[in-house]
Amino acid sequence: MSTAPAARYAPAVRAAVIHHTSTPNGYACASVPATLRDVYAGHAHGRDWDDIGYNFLVDACGTIYEGRAGGVDRAVVGAHTKGLNEGTVGIAAIGTFAEGAEVPEPMLDAIARLVAWKLDPEGADPRGTVTLVSTSDESRFEEGTTAVLPVVSGHMDGYPTRCPGAALYAKLPDISARAARLQRR
Repeated sequence: MSTAPAARYAPAVRAAVIHHTSTPNGYACASVPATLRDVYAGHAHGRDWDDIGYNFLVDACGTIYEGRAGGVDRAVVGAHTKGLNEGTVGIAAIGTFAEGAEVPEPMLDAIARLVAWKLDPEGADPRGTVTLVSTSDESRFEEGTTAVLPVVSGHMDGYPTRCPGAALYAKLPDISARAARLQRR
């Protein structure tokens, strides 16, 4: 019987990368555990990532779920954005947030609280930028090159994708501002 590899850790969380799960909207929050099992199956078995790629997932009611194992209070290296996983926390909004989609207020509040907590108030300002070094040519940045990104970025900032969708991407400055207020910045 094989076991999953042990979690890897970064020295600190320096940035948050926001995603969406590309699953249907309009769900009852009581159905989210089944959605999480489906996401797990797709990531761990379909993509051979051994676990969910995102560190956290947030539902429309504002419930925060642990994704990737290794400890919510630690800087677990996820598998959420090629080349920029080291020192970032991957947070996925459960649903699909293409242009015109509504992003639920409880979800926005929960993501902002999570960002404020994971980006220690002594760390990076959620409204600022961060310099990361790419570890993969599959990202928007060649391996070994530096990328200057918003501290609260969308997946599309570092990887060629439409994730987290235009509607959620447009909310990132608001999430950053909320997180900064929560940190009393």
